Order: sequence, then structure tokens, then C-alpha cells
Amino acid sequence: MEWENQTILVEFFLKGLSGYPRLELLFFVLILVMYVVILLGNGTLILISILDSHLYTPMYFFMGNLSFLDICYTTTSIPSTLVSFLSERKTISFSGCAVRMFLGLAMGTTECVLLGMMAFDRYVAICNPLRYPVIMSKDSFVPMAAGSWIIGVINSAVQTVFVVQLPFCRNNVINHFSCEILAVMKLACADISGNEFIMLVATTLFILTPLLLIIISYILIIVSILKIHSSEGRSKVSACSAHLTVVIIFYGTILFMYMKPKSKETLNSDDLDATDKLISMFYGVITPMMTPLIYSLRNKDVKEAVKHLLRRNMNVWEI
Repeated sequence: MEWENQTILVEFFLKGLSGYPRLELLFFVLILVMYVVILLGNGTLILISILDSHLYTPMYFFMGNLSFLDICYTTTSIPSTLVSFLSERKTISFSGCAVRMFLGLAMGTTECVLLGMMAFDRYVAICNPLRYPVIMSKDSFVPMAAGSWIIGVINSAVQTVFVVQLPFCRNNVINHFSCEILAVMKLACADISGNEFIMLVATTLFILTPLLLIIISYILIIVSILKIHSSEGRSKVSACSAHLTVVIIFYGTILFMYMKPKSKETLNSDDLDATDKLISMFYGVITPMMTPLIYSLRNKDVKEAVKHLLRRNMNVWEI
């Protein structure tokens, strides 16, 4: 009978904001607007970086990857979440949940590693500008970006495989908006200490290590910039502060969700703290929406590229 209870599960119920129809409608409108902004902002940045040859640099190559990553990440979760807000049936198949869990974790891991690569790129550009073309050549920055994606896929595949192999009993209610890996793990009717250890190792390697690289890089960058007593130095400080804003928001939400201590009672509880849901929503929607604005759309090079493209198009229309 125990084996039967463990294999009977074929779908999950995504609780989300069930029981709060007005909140669901409010979140539907807000998230829909944010999703459109994410697509337009990140899509515009990608298009500009492709069309303007002045932006064919490692920095904007990484930013283009980051924008594409944000579009992919939100597209794997937001449309289905919007549908669930308006649907009375909030179920998802076991295999569908595994796919969404894999994609979400892969994108999140890739973004962590990619942010570390971008910090290193800025360090070399500001602290060692003469050697920048050699160190950050095309043979270097393309494999760096590709490696970020490969690391994300491998990490997500390993963790997802270990989670789907857990025995799940009759409790199929995921107290979350989506198939978030921690929320799914809590439903397992078995010891998940091994999964937690794997997640801790992965978090250390692919979240904390890039974060350490970012911190060290920006400390060295700031020290170098402070030695520049000119308007150029102040503009570089402004650029670094904008980059650090996104890093703080992104890593702050991740560390809150995955690194905070969890007691046994918390893991076995059916109620996920409302703060966790809001933090997850903040991480999944707000951060990708702010990335184009803070990282690039406020950037002088991007503004010049937009003006250049507009002038070129106007000349074409006049002809």
C-alpha cells in the first residue's frame, strides 16, 4: 500500500493565491504589464546590440545574453502563471512540473554565473584597459557566455533528476505560484537531506562563488576609479553603482530564498510563508524588468546607438 501511495501522484495543484480572487485579478494585471515591459525592454536592447556595430563589444555581448536570458526565464513561468490566475483548474502534470522546474533553475543558475562574468569583464576594462582587447577577445568572451549556459543546464539537470526521483504521496498541493524546486521538495514523503546537501553545494558553487567574484571585482574597480580625479571617474562610479544595484536585487532575493535556515517544522509545513511568495514574485518579475533600465537603457552608449539608428531610419524614409 505504501508503494501504491507513492506512485499514484500524476499531477500537482498550484495553490498560489487560491481563495483570493480579487488579489489574483490584481496580480494578473500587474504581472501582465510587467511581462510586456520585460519583453519590450530586453527585446529592444537585444535588437540595438545587433543592429549597431559600435556595440559589438564583450560588455554588450554579455548584456545581450542577459536580456535574452531574462526573456527566456520569464516566458517559462509568467504565461502559465497568468493563465492559472484566471483558471479554476490550477493543476499541472508531474512531467510538466519537472520541465518548468528544470527551465527555471537552469535560467537562474545561468544568470548568476553570467553576472560574475560581466563583473570580470568590467574589472579588466577599467583596471587593465591596455590589455583588455587581448584578455577579452572573441575567443574568450564567447566561451565565457556559452559556459554560463552550459553550467546552468547541467546544474539544473542534476538537481531536477534528484527531485523527480523522490517518492511523492497523496499530498500534491504546491503552495506556490509555480513548480519552484523547494516547494516541490517539501511534498516528498521521504528524507530530503540529501537533496538539501546537493542544493547547498550547488548554491555555494554557482551562486556564492560568482557573488564573491563580483564583490572582489567591484572593490578593485571602485579603488581604481577613486584614483581618477575627473568627470570620467565620476561617470564610471555611476555606471558601477547601477550595475551593483541589479546585483544586489538579484542576489538578495536568491540568498533569501535558498540560503536562509529552515527548520524541520518549516519543511514539513503545508503553509509557505507569504513573504516567500512575494520574494519569489519579486525575483521572477521585477528583476528582469529592471535589468534593461539599470544595466543598459541608462547607458550613454545605448542612448547614442538609439539616436544613430533613428537618424539612419529617418534618412532611409526621406529617400
